[in-house]
Amino acid sequence: MPDLGFTVESAEVVPFAAAPLLTFRLHIANTPVQEEIASITLQCQIQIEATRRRYAPAEQYGLEDLFGTPPRWGETLRTLLWAHTTAIAPPFTGECTLDLPVPCSFDFNVASTKYFHGLEEGEIPVMLQFSGTVFYREADGALQAAPIPWHKEAAYRLPVALWRDMMTRYYPNGAWLCLHRDVFDRLSRYKSRRGLTSWEQAVSSLLDGVEEDIS
Repeated sequence: MPDLGFTVESAEVVPFAAAPLLTFRLHIANTPVQEEIASITLQCQIQIEATRRRYAPAEQYGLEDLFGTPPRWGETLRTLLWAHTTAIAPPFTGECTLDLPVPCSFDFNVASTKYFHGLEEGEIPVMLQFSGTVFYREADGALQAAPIPWHKEAAYRLPVALWRDMMTRYYPNGAWLCLHRDVFDRLSRYKSRRGLTSWEQAVSSLLDGVEEDIS
């Protein structure tokens, strides 16, 4: 029966996808090495291990929406679910590599987006947890199937700069914000009545008014 080991070799941005997309270059090694693997239907859950790195003061401020103020982080700082993804491994003997696609969101209602955006530099500790089915051939050529145990996983430290580069490519000088329908309708009416030509002007006008009141 196959015994698979997983290692993430690298990560890179897919430059021309329909939406922001990363790929992890995944190395798979099987024991026994002479065993013929016909295919692997691979499922992967990716967790952000937020407790496994340090945070600069500016990052702590940027993450308050997720974890509260730093004095509470001993209770609130926790692992976050990032994504679920799948891939199919081709036939191989011994070892192979494949690209594991990871769709990414710039929606600031999503916890992982808030987390990534709140970081300034360094690396993001992630854990890839695998499941699925491996199809293999026995010595007599008979095709067999076996589940991938849940304890199979691979750690990786994703550069913050890579995530920022991806979002800059897909949303140059911009960000994406989802609003409740009633809030959007109010903002739309405000924009129309003030004769503003863009959403940026509408939001800037509202912010300028608040700043004037504060001063």
